[in-house]
Amino acid sequence: MEKTRLKNWQKMTPVGRLFHTLGIFILKTRMGQLIALFLRTVASLFDKSHNFKSDSRNIILQTFFTGVEIFPPLFAVATLFGTVVIIYLFSLMGKMGFSNNIGFLIVVIIIRELSPIFTAFLIAGRTGSSLTTYIGSMVINSEVDALATMGINPIRYLVMPSVIGGTIAMIIMNIIFSTSAIGAGFLLTKGIIFITGNAPNVQITWSYLSTEIIKALTKPDFVFAIVKPLIFGIIITINACYQALNIKRDIRQVPKATSRSVIMSFLYIVFTDALFLMYFVKDYMQNLSAII
Repeated sequence: MEKTRLKNWQKMTPVGRLFHTLGIFILKTRMGQLIALFLRTVASLFDKSHNFKSDSRNIILQTFFTGVEIFPPLFAVATLFGTVVIIYLFSLMGKMGFSNNIGFLIVVIIIRELSPIFTAFLIAGRTGSSLTTYIGSMVINSEVDALATMGINPIRYLVMPSVIGGTIAMIIMNIIFSTSAIGAGFLLTKGIIFITGNAPNVQITWSYLSTEIIKALTKPDFVFAIVKPLIFGIIITINACYQALNIKRDIRQVPKATSRSVIMSFLYIVFTDALFLMYFVKDYMQNLSAII
């Protein structure tokens, strides 16, 4: 084996050796291994041993687990978050005379920025941690090795349904979070205004709010409403599976891997969101200049 490697190395040009060394270096890093696991997951889609019925069932179960079962806490968080944003924007921007920018600010704060992040945090905390615990326990009990021994590709059987199901659920729940934050947040805001007796002073109507939001929406908002959760969903599930598959054969390592999975997902999501933010920086600066 070593002689074969030496011969292949001698056959390479200097440029080839440079890229070969660079590739080995990247694969030794955590990020390189995450990318490699994602590529192996994509490649497993074209595995000859595919079973459409079994794969579909696993993907649906993962989508249900990730999306439907997280709906109650997600709806509560979205409603409270939307209520706070709406109350602050109407009270502050109204006093400052910038009521015409309320729709734009709601689109930026809720739809563009914080809705995908809050949804990703909730799914990383629940689904990501559960996925790491589940697959990590299988690794410790040698069940993953048993799958490979029976001729079943563990990447296709465990990782692929998790990635596809988790990503589909992430996209759906992001849309539900934004809708709940605006719709349910508006209703709760009206209730708070009615109870506190401020109705005569604060005039908030659904017609005005929805019209301002629709006017502020742009084509990139619709694109990023799909692309952002798509990327976040892949990051959360691939990272959770990676942490589980690389766990040491010690039951005490499971909680450590689970907490590491959640923390690393948070970091990757914030970093990726900062990259997405660069697309809107110019737009934000122009709107800020117009307000000032």
